[in-house]
Formats: sequence, C-alpha cells, structure tokens
Amino acid sequence: MTERWVIHLPVTAPDLLRARIFARTAARVLTRLSARVDPGGVTVSAEDEQGVRHWVFCDRPLSDGGGRCALPVEHTSACARRTPSLRPQ
Repeated sequence: MTERWVIHLPVTAPDLLRARIFARTAARVLTRLSARVDPGGVTVSAEDEQGVRHWVFCDRPLSDGGGRCALPVEHTSACARRTPSLRPQ
C-alpha cells in the first residue's frame, strides 16, 4: 500500500461553471502553499452523482516538452503554462 493520501474536501457551488471557477481558484492558492498539490487532477461533481466527475484544468502536455496546460478545461486559446493576466496593459 502507498503512503500517499488524497484529501477530499466537499465544497458546494450553485452550478458547474461556478464549481469549476472555485476549484481553479482553490487549487492555485493551495499550489502556492505546497508543491504536493496536483492542480491537473482537480475535478468537480454533482453532489448526488459523485462518480461523474468534470475536469477543471485542461492539463494537456505542452508541445515544448515541459509542463502541462494550466488553462481551464474548455479553453479556446492555445495551451499555456499560465493563465493570461487580466490586468489592463
């Protein structure tokens, strides 16, 4: 048996979109606190259908051979290591 444990932290949201937004935000904050957080594995599910999971991050391997896409699962832009800044230029 492995000595790795996975934390399941139920948090509710009113719909799938807001559940994904909250999960992305939580994963990014936790990633800054610990290198043991795997944001690519984050999923959300309906409370009554916890076996049906919806991915939060794209997590595709990047074409440059290093890292994985950190954008939301259904993004339309090219895959990237980081989310583009929302600050005005």
